[in-house]
Amino acid sequence: MPDLSNIKHIVVLMLENRSFDNVFGYLRPWAANQFEGLDGNPSPNLDNNGIAPWTTKPNTDCSRMPNPDPGEGFADIKTQIFGDGATPTMSGFTANYAANQGQAEDIMHCFPRSELPALSTLADHYAVSDMWFASAPCQTWPNRFFVHTGTADGYENNTMDGAPYLMQTIFNDLPDNASWNIYFHDMPQAMLLTRLWSHLANFQFMDKFYQDAAAGKLPSYSFIEPQYYPIPAIPPTDVRLPNDMHPPHIVQLGDALVAQVYNAVRASPNWNNTLLIVTFDEHGGCYDHVPPPSAVPPGPPRQGHFKFDSYGVRVPALIISPYTQPATVLRAPAGGPPFDHTSIIRTVRKCFGIASPLSAREASAPDVSAALNAPFDPNHLPLALPVPTPVISDADKQLAQSLEPNDLQTALHTFVTTIDALSTGSSIEELLTKLANRSVTVQSNAKLTPPPAKAIDAGVEVQASVKHILERFGSPAGNQAPSNPAINNLYRGH
Repeated sequence: MPDLSNIKHIVVLMLENRSFDNVFGYLRPWAANQFEGLDGNPSPNLDNNGIAPWTTKPNTDCSRMPNPDPGEGFADIKTQIFGDGATPTMSGFTANYAANQGQAEDIMHCFPRSELPALSTLADHYAVSDMWFASAPCQTWPNRFFVHTGTADGYENNTMDGAPYLMQTIFNDLPDNASWNIYFHDMPQAMLLTRLWSHLANFQFMDKFYQDAAAGKLPSYSFIEPQYYPIPAIPPTDVRLPNDMHPPHIVQLGDALVAQVYNAVRASPNWNNTLLIVTFDEHGGCYDHVPPPSAVPPGPPRQGHFKFDSYGVRVPALIISPYTQPATVLRAPAGGPPFDHTSIIRTVRKCFGIASPLSAREASAPDVSAALNAPFDPNHLPLALPVPTPVISDADKQLAQSLEPNDLQTALHTFVTTIDALSTGSSIEELLTKLANRSVTVQSNAKLTPPPAKAIDAGVEVQASVKHILERFGSPAGNQAPSNPAINNLYRGH
C-alpha cells in the first residue's frame, strides 16, 4: 500500500469562509453515518428558529449567498455554535444572521452538486473528509495562522493587536533539500508572518504556479492563496472579481479556481508523486450541523483571551492524489483528534522528515496519509475538469466596483500598507529587527490613512504595496537571512 514516501510534492489550496454543509451537505445521500451530510440525514440540527437546511430553488440565482456577509468574529461564532445555551447545539445561526441584517433563512442555504461541479467531481473521484474542522472558532487570520504555524498566538480575530506575528512556520522548518513557494493572486495573507520576510523570493504570483506545474518544477511544498479583492481589468470599465468564495463573492469563480489548480497538477509531469489538498480556512458564518469537539490547546493561553481548546466549525476538505481510491470518505482514527488545519503541517512534517512539531495542537493532529489507499493508477480520472465560466453581468461588475471592503480586505490593507511604509529606507535586517523587537507596531504608524471606501480601490493599494515590498526584498540579493539573534529566536508556538 502506498504511503507518504510516494509523495514528493504537496500542494495546498485554501479558500475562504464556507462550512462543510454549505458546500458538501448535499454531495451524496447520508447512509448509516458513513457520510455526515444533510441529504437523507434523519437528525440534522433543525433548531434554528424552525428553519431547515435547503438547497437552491429552481430559477433562483444563489451564487452570492449568503448575502450580506455573515458574522464571523469570535463572538458571532460562539453564538452560532451555542445559541443561548452552554452546549454546542449549532442552533444559533439564524438568530445571529438576522442580527447581522441578513434574512434568517438565507444562512441555512446549501449548494447542490450542480452549482459546484469541480468540487463535487473531485469529491467523487478522490477523498473528501466529512470530519475536518477549522482549527479554531475564529476568523480568517487565526485559522490561516494555524495552517502555517500550528497556533494563532492567542488571538481570536483579524486583529492588529498581535502584529507583527512572530511565530515559527512550517516553511522555515523545511530541510534544505525541500523547496517551497507561496503562490498568490493579489495579497498573500501569509506575508503577515514575520519569519517569512527573509524569504520573500518564495512569494510568487499565481501565473508562476501554472508555469511551474507545466514545467514539472513544482516545489516540495506549494501553498496557494485565492484572489481576495476585485481587481481592475482591461478595458478600464471591466473588473476581475474575487475567486476566494468569501460571501457574498460568486462561488462559481472559486469552483473555477479549484478546476484550474487541479488541471495544472493533473497535467504536470510531477503528478505521479503529488498530493493536492483543497480546503477552506473557516466556515464564515455558514450553517453546519456538526458540533465542533474539544481540542488540544496549541500552547499556554494569552491572558484574557480564548484558550483555543476547541475546534471551529467543520469545513470542506478534499485530498487528491494518484494513490487515492475514488469516493473515499476520510476520517481520523477513532478515539483520536479529528482533522484540522494542523493536519496539513503534520503531513508536511511526516513527508519531509521534520521531527519537531510547531505546537502541542499540531503534535496531536493526524496526518492525511490514510488517503493514500490505492495502488498507483496512471489513468486516474478525471484527466481534466471543465472550468466553470459563470456569466458575469454588467450589474455584477458595477456592484464589485462599488462595494465597501469587508473585514478581511480592510485588515489586509491596513497591515501591508503600513509595513510597506515602515520598510522604506530599511534593509530587510533593519525591518525585521524592528518587528522582532516590537519597537514599532502597525498601530503606532500614524502616516497612513484608513482604507479606501471601495474594495476595488483598497485592492489597488494592496497590490501596489505587495509589489513594492517584493521588488525591495524579494530578489536573492535582498532576501538573505538576517544574522540578528533576536530574529532567529522568535516565538515557536509551544
